[in-house]
Amino acid sequence: QVQLVESGGGLVQAGGSLRLSCVASGNINGYNMGWYRQAPGEQRELVGFITSGGRTNYADSVKGRFTISRDNTKRTVWLHMNSLKPEDAAVYYCNYYPSQPGYWGQGTQVTVSS
Repeated sequence: QVQLVESGGGLVQAGGSLRLSCVASGNINGYNMGWYRQAPGEQRELVGFITSGGRTNYADSVKGRFTISRDNTKRTVWLHMNSLKPEDAAVYYCNYYPSQPGYWGQGTQVTVSS
């Protein structure tokens, strides 16, 4: 079974940027991949996804600020986050899109200070 490992989170000031990485242990070519996040006390939500062909779609709350990219040869999907807001603070996860149970990793924590 493919494992997905997220990294790149950290503490950033509001208005700052981060790049999150998701590295897969196996082939992701041909699969749509998504980034998700879960804030304390909230349900996990979709941040955005990238299709196998490279098309992207984003939640309204991050549109224009976040960008998803991928490199299948590196088995990696990135989430580029700009103009971060305190409300973006959460644990960020990658998974297939639609998400598949059993493929959730540990996630990476993003903290945004105001």
